[in-house]
Formats: sequence, structure tokens, C-alpha cells
Amino acid sequence: MRNIESAKRFTAAFFEREEDLIAGAAEARQAGFEVYDVYTPFPVHGMDRAVALPPSRLTWIAFLAGALGLVFGLTLQVWTSAYDWPLNVGGKPFNSFPLFIPVTFELTVLFSGLIAIGVLFARNRMWLFSKRKVFERVTDDRFVLVLRQSDASFDIEKAGRLFARHNAISVVEGDQFV
Repeated sequence: MRNIESAKRFTAAFFEREEDLIAGAAEARQAGFEVYDVYTPFPVHGMDRAVALPPSRLTWIAFLAGALGLVFGLTLQVWTSAYDWPLNVGGKPFNSFPLFIPVTFELTVLFSGLIAIGVLFARNRMWLFSKRKVFERVTDDRFVLVLRQSDASFDIEKAGRLFARHNAISVVEGDQFV
């Protein structure tokens, strides 16, 4: 039995310049087309506004992961130096917080980075040994705009004219893009 998502059809337009991609994506969204995804070889500034993406929640996840690393680092050091194995070194107090700053900082950065990357990979379904199909040359010098043909009212001629106005190199239809 086929998945509902794989039963949908898509139209992909290939661009050579990022300006054409941004203008094409913005006009496609304003014309009522459903922008499924945009593939670029590097981050394109302004693309999130062009396709009306909401702000990413990944920054909040990284912040919370960093706070978890901070709490873990402080708890670990206070527990080991003051309660589990207290050593009197040079008459210093057992819970000397200035000594805890470097390890706490490193654990904050480590937790924030690793958890954010893990969430990013899980959210984008980038599993190890994944067999996802990638557009040809999209990692080198091509930009791809993918529109979802969500119903029978999708006008391929209107989409083709829109892409032609924005200097699309080629337009491809199919259901194997994602």
C-alpha cells in the first residue's frame, strides 16, 4: 500500500541564480501554488520570507540543550567536589564556583551543539544510510524549487509560464522527488 505523501505529484524547477529562485518562489506562493521545498547549494538569505516559513524552533532547542548542559556541569562538579569526594586543596572551599566555570562552559556548548545537530537530523529525516534522492548538481551550482500538485486544479501551464518569467533552466514533473 502506498503512502499518501508518495501518491502526490510534484513539479520541480531548476534555476542558475539565487535571485531568480527567490523571485520565482515568492511569485509562486503569491499565485497560490503550494511550495513544498527549496533546495540550494548554500543558505540563501531571504528565502524564508519568500516562501513564508515560520521562524525556526531550533534556536530554542539549542538554548534549552545548553541550559541542560549548564545544569548538568554545575551539578556534576558540585556533587563530586563537595559531597561525593571532598578534598581540601590549599584550604579552598569545596564548592568553589570560579573553578567550575571552564567545565560548565564546555558542557554547555557540547550539549547545545550535539543536541541541536541531532534534532536537525531527526527533523529532516537524515538518517544514517538513508537512500533519499538528491537532485543532480543541486549541491554544486543549481537551485531547485519544488511545488506540490496537491489537487487536480494545479495548472502546469501557469506554473511553466511563471518559471519561464524567472529564467528557469528546466521544469520536471514526478512523484520521486522526496
